[in-house]
Amino acid sequence: MIQLETSRLRLRPWRDEDLAPFAALNADAQVMAHFPATLDRAESDVLAARCQSLIEAQGWGFWATEIKASGDFIGFVGLHRPIAELPFSPCVEIGWRLARPFWGQGYASEAARAALSFAFNDLALAEVVAFTSLENRRSQAVMERLGMRRAENFEHPAQPPGHPLREHCLYRLAVSAWQPA
Repeated sequence: MIQLETSRLRLRPWRDEDLAPFAALNADAQVMAHFPATLDRAESDVLAARCQSLIEAQGWGFWATEIKASGDFIGFVGLHRPIAELPFSPCVEIGWRLARPFWGQGYASEAARAALSFAFNDLALAEVVAFTSLENRRSQAVMERLGMRRAENFEHPAQPPGHPLREHCLYRLAVSAWQPA
């Protein structure tokens, strides 16, 4: 199975020992502020299993991410084909979810650059997208640091009309605009 590395991080398949810290970050209201709800342990475990099964099936996905020096699990970073019918489907998105103690240290950008390198060099994708709720300025800043450009706003079909998280912004990065670090 594919594993990616940066100077500080390892993006790898999921392990059983990732489940407890993953459940803790999914239960954190600040981490999940731009998602419909926090997840309980069972929901978190299902999500981790789904991430791992996609990695097993296609070789890539939302990888468990750890600090190489300590082995600390910090969350996930990687690539995904959204199953929701989005206005710009089909597509491959880049995404991340990190535990709060690891915010503000450049980990999301560093790991996402490795995932983009894989997307463009190994998967030969023409484009990678990212999207988030309009209020999620932290993720939008990561998208911009990656060289992604805001393209449009759209209503996420998984959220009902009037829901505060329904309106999202879409960022795009074409292989021709990608600048490897």
